[in-house]
Amino acid sequence: MVLDRLTTRSISLERLSDRVRFFGECDGNLSALEQGLDVRLRTEDDRLVLAGEERNVERAAQAVTRMLEAAMEGTQITPHDVALAVADTERSEGRAVATTLLRGQRGREIRARTAGQRSFVEAIEANTLTIGIGPAGTGKTFLSVVMAVRALKAHEVARVVLSRPAIEAGEKLGFLPGDFREKVDPYMRPLYDALGEMLEEGVVARYMERGTIEVAPLAYMRGRTLSDAFVILDEAQNATRGQLKMFLTRLGSGSKMVVVGDVTQIDLIGATSGLVDAAQRLARVEDVAVVEFAEGDVVRHPLVTRIVRAYGNVPQ
Repeated sequence: MVLDRLTTRSISLERLSDRVRFFGECDGNLSALEQGLDVRLRTEDDRLVLAGEERNVERAAQAVTRMLEAAMEGTQITPHDVALAVADTERSEGRAVATTLLRGQRGREIRARTAGQRSFVEAIEANTLTIGIGPAGTGKTFLSVVMAVRALKAHEVARVVLSRPAIEAGEKLGFLPGDFREKVDPYMRPLYDALGEMLEEGVVARYMERGTIEVAPLAYMRGRTLSDAFVILDEAQNATRGQLKMFLTRLGSGSKMVVVGDVTQIDLIGATSGLVDAAQRLARVEDVAVVEFAEGDVVRHPLVTRIVRAYGNVPQ
């Protein structure tokens, strides 16, 4: 840091009643901000003082403002939130850290953490049909299930229907023994995992016994009308054009539908992906939103972002 270019700025903490929510354990959030933007932070009474190069201080001030707004609304800020807030300042997004959508069964706050995720959540809230397209790790499936469980708990819908195409990812699994559920469970596991983050295993089991939550392959959707339901189709890139048309036309009164997939992971052979086709056809249809996630929305291990970027630059 060059001393003659040093800029300082202070931000009031007077309205912050719970500083642990903002600072984190052992001031971990401040350390993450210092490392992410090459600034120095210190507290002076009820103010946080930022020091560093002018551009870094400006970005840090934007991130701190967003973090403060979220903390004052009751959100527990984490170093991961700090990293995402820093990334948003680079893109000049100017948006606050998202508030909590739901609490997981272990008390973890579940939030839309990136700009793309926030756009996705807002689109679901505002539209009957939302199509989400993006790379692995952007939280498409997880956030879809979060919004479904949230709607169920708020009594906005009477049931949740989760579906996927039963397509193998480039390898033949052969004959699967067992009853219907045992045969399809391997394909549905990501949906069960997402449910398990928010609901206890016994609760999920009771909901499934009552039909409040249904998990079924795409092929079993034909001929049905899904009313008063939150309906999700995962891995939609592996649905054919005809299958996706069939699924979309299952929509009944009082329902919401979310369709998500990754167009870089199409396992269909000799058929056009229905997800690509639907996104093009429905982009300008009223009450339909098409949200595209970017590599900056990946919230898994940082290496996943680099992997997505590397594969995105190489022809398939």
